[in-house]
Amino acid sequence: MLSRRSAQLAYRLLTSTSTYRPALQPRLPVQQSGRLISHSTVDPAEVRKFQALASKWWDERGEFGALHAMNDLRVPFIRDNLLSVHSARQMGSPLSGLRVLDVGCGGGLLTEPLARLGADVLGIDPVQDSVRIAELHLSHDPALCGRVRYRACSLEELADEDEQEEEGFHAVVASEVLEHLADLETFIQCCHHVLKPGGSLFVTTINRTQMSYILGIIAAEQVLRIVPRGTHDWEKFISPVELETLLESTGFSVECIRGMLYNPVSGAWSWQQSTAINYALHALKRREEPQSDRVESESEDEAASRSTA
Repeated sequence: MLSRRSAQLAYRLLTSTSTYRPALQPRLPVQQSGRLISHSTVDPAEVRKFQALASKWWDERGEFGALHAMNDLRVPFIRDNLLSVHSARQMGSPLSGLRVLDVGCGGGLLTEPLARLGADVLGIDPVQDSVRIAELHLSHDPALCGRVRYRACSLEELADEDEQEEEGFHAVVASEVLEHLADLETFIQCCHHVLKPGGSLFVTTINRTQMSYILGIIAAEQVLRIVPRGTHDWEKFISPVELETLLESTGFSVECIRGMLYNPVSGAWSWQQSTAINYALHALKRREEPQSDRVESESEDEAASRSTA
C-alpha cells in the first residue's frame, strides 16, 4: 500500500507543476501521434485489459476509484453545458427528454448519474463482461431501468444502424475513452454521425505532454498505483490542439476546454487553468444551413444591392 507521506509528496509535485504550460504542439495527423487508421475504433489489446478488470467497476476503493471521484466534475460539466443548449425540462430532472449516448460506458459509472438527471441514456461498450456488470448494477435501482439501456457493441457498429440516422442523440459522452482507441479519426466521425444537428460531444481525456507521462503513467501507474500498470499508452494521448483541429475538420465547433487535476491524497478532482495533464471538452455538431435558405438569402442580398445601385 502507498503511504500517506508518499501520496502527499506526489501531490506536491502535481500542484507545483499545475501551472505548467506545454509548448504548443504541432497539428499532426492522427496517425502520426501513435495511432493507426484502422477504420475500427476498438483496440483488441485494450479490450483484454478491461475484460480482466470488469468485475471491479463498482469498487470505489479499487482500480476505478479515480473515475468514481471524477463524477464530481464531469456530471455537472455535462449537465450545465447541456442546459446552456437545452432549457431545463422539469424540476429534479433537468435533462428530461434528452437522449444521451455514453460510449465506453464500462460498468455504468457515468451512465447512471446522467439518467438520474432525467436523460434517456444508452451505454455501449465492446467489453461484454463490463456490460453485464452494468446491467447487474442497474437491476438494483428499478427507478432507472426505464431510462437506461446497455449494449455490448462498438460505436461504429451503432453508427451503421439506419435507425440512428433518423433519430440521433442530443449528446454523446466519451469520458476517458479516446486514449484507448485504435482509430480516433473514425471515432470522431461516428460521433458526428449519431448526433443530431446542434448536438453536444463531451470528452474527458489526457494531454500528450512530458508532464502527463511523468504523472499519468510513472506516478499514477507505477508509484501511486491509482490505476493498474499498463492502463495507458502515452502515444495514444492527444493534445487539446490536435483534438480541436480534428473536431473542427469533422464538423464540430469546440465550445470550451477545461483543465482537470486529481489529488491522490484527498481522492478528489478539481478544475485547473492548465490542461497539461487531464482536460474536459465540450463541442457542438454544427448545424448545416439549408441550401434553399442560402439561395434565398443570396437572392435578397442581390436585390438589395440592385436597389441601392
